[in-house]
Amino acid sequence: MPHGLDADGWFVREGSLARVQDGFRPVVDAARDRLPSAFGARMHSAYLYGSIPRGTARVGRSDLDLLVALREEPGAGDRKAVRDLGAALDAQFPQIDGVGVLLASRDRLLSERETYDLGWFVACLCTPLLGEDLAERLPRYRPDSPLARETNGDLALVLPRWRDRIAGAAGTEEARRPLVRFMSRHLVRTGFTLVMPRWQGWTSDLREMAEVFGAYYPERADRMRAAAEYGREPVGDPDVLRSYVDDLGPWLAREYARVHGVKAPGPA
Repeated sequence: MPHGLDADGWFVREGSLARVQDGFRPVVDAARDRLPSAFGARMHSAYLYGSIPRGTARVGRSDLDLLVALREEPGAGDRKAVRDLGAALDAQFPQIDGVGVLLASRDRLLSERETYDLGWFVACLCTPLLGEDLAERLPRYRPDSPLARETNGDLALVLPRWRDRIAGAAGTEEARRPLVRFMSRHLVRTGFTLVMPRWQGWTSDLREMAEVFGAYYPERADRMRAAAEYGREPVGDPDVLRSYVDDLGPWLAREYARVHGVKAPGPA
């Protein structure tokens, strides 16, 4: 059976509540209890994603990742609710290292434009926590080139913003470390989805992603393996960030465009 796929080559949803490790169950329970109060009737459904529903979370290192689908487009009040909820959970549970909450409207998640991006994300990488599962309204997915383009084909578009963020964090190591973590993960996942249609499988493990990429681009394998390690254990080295926006990132953006094309910019 292909890795991460069923016998017919369709994606298998990667997480489940049954895989949540015992140490993280109180965190998940607290999020489930507090989300309805935070968003009220505006919330359509909520999902877990990331290492906690995959059962690979590390105590004190992993964050709690949530997606909240709203009945309307998110507003300022919703974003404040996210900040307040995240701060409260992070303060209460030392086993997590932060809380990340994505907000999107139900209509956007089900829109044709998002079919191969946020739609795929919900259907394949998110674990239902509360409400109606939107995956039931979405198609099944294969690891093909259109999926690769729509999920990670925007690297050329985001690199200028990365340079601005790096310039803003140039002064302190503590400010750079989260950027190294975020950008490392983004680059490794982009490198993996570049070769995903050839490999014909799926994994969310950064190290495995880097190894799969390296089998097709051996001349870049060492740099991608290093990025995978920095995605797990980030450093605050400015040279790492510069190498991402001056070397690995631009090369990867060009190769991605050559192989899969470039994702169109989203609405302003």
